[in-house]
Amino acid sequence: MPFETPPAQSEGESNTSSRRRDWAAGALGDASRAALAEDAKLFLHQSVSTPCLSVITKAEGPWIEDAEGRRYLDFHGNNAHHIGYGHPRLKKAIADQMDALPFAPRRFACEPATALARKLADIAPGDLSKVLFTTGGSDAVEVALKLARAATGRFKTVSFWDAFHGAGFGASSVGGEQLFRGGAIGPLLAGTEHVAPFACYRCPYGYPERDGQPDLDLCKMTCANMLRYVLEKEGDVAAVIAEPARAVPYIPPPGFWAAVRQACDDVGALLIFDEIPTGLGKTGRMFACDHDGVVPDILVMGKGLGGGILPIAAVIARPELDVAGDYAFGHYTHEKNPVTTRAGLTTIEIIEDEDLVENAARVGAHALARLHDMKDRHGVIGDVRGRGFLFGAELVKDRAGKEPAPELAEDVLYRCLDGGLSFKISMGNTLTLTPPLVVTMAQMVQALDVLEGAIADAAQAAGLA
Repeated sequence: MPFETPPAQSEGESNTSSRRRDWAAGALGDASRAALAEDAKLFLHQSVSTPCLSVITKAEGPWIEDAEGRRYLDFHGNNAHHIGYGHPRLKKAIADQMDALPFAPRRFACEPATALARKLADIAPGDLSKVLFTTGGSDAVEVALKLARAATGRFKTVSFWDAFHGAGFGASSVGGEQLFRGGAIGPLLAGTEHVAPFACYRCPYGYPERDGQPDLDLCKMTCANMLRYVLEKEGDVAAVIAEPARAVPYIPPPGFWAAVRQACDDVGALLIFDEIPTGLGKTGRMFACDHDGVVPDILVMGKGLGGGILPIAAVIARPELDVAGDYAFGHYTHEKNPVTTRAGLTTIEIIEDEDLVENAARVGAHALARLHDMKDRHGVIGDVRGRGFLFGAELVKDRAGKEPAPELAEDVLYRCLDGGLSFKISMGNTLTLTPPLVVTMAQMVQALDVLEGAIADAAQAAGLA
């Protein structure tokens, strides 16, 4: 029986709003409407995915193109398009591997899988070096949770409200979005405790911020202290699992992860970092946790690992955690698939050879500076935050009261789509931009010009300019 109260919209814009319908009325032709109707007929309906926005017919580099022939700089891409779409070197590597060895039954080793595992050990933080592959990030999170249980003899976890760790049963349990865990989906795993996340602009503990930054002398990093408090009170937590940089986006206050790392060590809990959206250079370092100088016990990555073509994710752990050899907790059919692992290895080589991490740091710094300049000119921008190519702007009706402006954010989105820029809305009113690492300075300037024009026009139309 359907639940009467729909969950809070925390991930993406509403697919059924009047603005979506108005945009579709002007943007979609008859062929696109027919294709979307067929999509809605054939697929199970779910929030965020149904109905689809438009019909994509081409994806190349940082661009996508719809059936109407419109091109968009894709600053969303589900964080899977780190090296851009259809990278020629990756396509050739995949084709060559399909000719050489298209599949390896699970009982056999193969060179592409061991080469990717070796490469991940080379680039991972600290001494993380024991690997398992899965076909998606959500499954990789499940593997990490099983490994934490096996290594500690405990089953409880602590994670953050508003976090996303995947759509699987265990991943939804440790996730913190009602959209993925509420109503008909529950009950979920036992022992999955949650605490409020770091979110300095809207501190859950009520502390004031200074231009989006925490006043640590005042708040004493209460968010980290509360996590320690819960760990100590529970006493038998297997692991803390969290995004080192929240994809909303929110950046942790200085010293946050060092404090959490120490709290985990003090109570014998493991620390799992979910780097599925942020790993492999998105924040201007190879991994987001590199900014904080903290090494987890287990790190999960995915999305961009397949180069925007194939699905592959990975779990990498400290060697001391290789303790469950008598059990099969990650025995996936395509775990060591030679084609997907070749794609992963080639993707990392492209990121390194083309200096894409450095590009994200350099061009991303310009983008953040430009967004701060926009904030000085537009009162509807309440906060700007991010690192590298993970950045965003939170829209409000007024700076003093911080009242969220979700209708304004949606208006900005559709104006940007008309201007050739695609991105997503997070938490209802935050414009979240996650461009591929290949975006040039000129393309970034072009995108931000479109964004600023859309913000100015939407604010004027809403009487908020």
